[in-house]
Amino acid sequence: MRLQRIFAATAALAALTTLATACEDSPTSGPPAASPSASAPATASPAATLAGAQAHVQQYTSCEDLSTDPNDSRVPLSGFIGAGDWGITERGVCTDKKARGEIVLFLTPDVKAFQQAAKDHAAKLLAEGRDDTDLASRLVVGKTFALTALETATAVSLVDPPNSDLRILSCNPNVFVPEGFKKEKALVEGCFLTDYVNSADGQGSPHRGAVRDPSTEGAAKPGQPSTGSPGLPSAGSIAELKQLVSPHTVDCTKMTVTDEHIQSIDYMPVVDGPPSAWGVQQRAVCGELGGEQRAHNLNWLDTVSDMKTLQTKAKAAQLADLKDDGRLKATASKLLVGTNIAVETNNANVRRGLYQLQFLYLNCETGFTAPAGHRLEKAQVEGCVLTNYERPS
Repeated sequence: MRLQRIFAATAALAALTTLATACEDSPTSGPPAASPSASAPATASPAATLAGAQAHVQQYTSCEDLSTDPNDSRVPLSGFIGAGDWGITERGVCTDKKARGEIVLFLTPDVKAFQQAAKDHAAKLLAEGRDDTDLASRLVVGKTFALTALETATAVSLVDPPNSDLRILSCNPNVFVPEGFKKEKALVEGCFLTDYVNSADGQGSPHRGAVRDPSTEGAAKPGQPSTGSPGLPSAGSIAELKQLVSPHTVDCTKMTVTDEHIQSIDYMPVVDGPPSAWGVQQRAVCGELGGEQRAHNLNWLDTVSDMKTLQTKAKAAQLADLKDDGRLKATASKLLVGTNIAVETNNANVRRGLYQLQFLYLNCETGFTAPAGHRLEKAQVEGCVLTNYERPS
């Protein structure tokens, strides 16, 4: 399932990922030819030296103060192979001053051997249960060199430009490449090349394409609903909504169905005032209500009769909260919606579970966009989107 792959992809960075050339279609036993392919830009010739690799990288980002000292402090103490392994003949390091991070360069004249070593390494980690292997790689390759970017922004700068011949290699079959990105054949069976950089910090490849509007999309595709979107969840009553989200996502062991406005100093709902004025049909609060002890673990469940009204009032409340410092209060809940239901929560773990149930967050920040691989769909109120991505706080 696509969404599950997205969440798995952001779970962790692989300990060691590898990359490959984007231009080799017919592998040979010898080194690749010294001339650029017909489709590559004239400046994108293979780099036979570390200085040549540095010059190639500098077409896309900064790569300063090149050093071949194996003890250079800019190279992390672990996780990096050296000359003599994986077909690598030389290793160096330079600094990307734009992204404020380092780049570890490898000369790899035998590209196929490098890719085979990468595949073998990935297979070993996957067999050990390291399912995150290659899912958030920051390693990039050209024709005769590879590199590790220590900052996500560096990797994006290298593979994102349309004229770039650099790619990321993955040998994990569960890696998901979003729509709009390339997925090309590698030299080794079981691996592929891509210009998509995934990252758990939200700094990966930018979203490509317009905000999706499921209501206007075409016919069904195999294995997908007719909108081409995973859709949004629905429920016919508070009881059905509780059954949908509890107990694994929202703890509704204690649930109170009420129109009374319930909140606490630590848990502030989105809906403020009479629920009916917000388009809410029926409302419940899950968690321990305040009494002798402070309230805790509060989450609100709503069945919605007028989703546009709910989103319109939630937008106004969100923009008012963002006005002072551009951030929502830590105690403020976020509104996650389905087709005719909603959940209000300030618990990030609860929201992660709701995203897996296909709920989407109403985000009304000016200029907001989501990284590639996340859902970004049209809301019912202008100036807002529905998404399963949250910027790191």
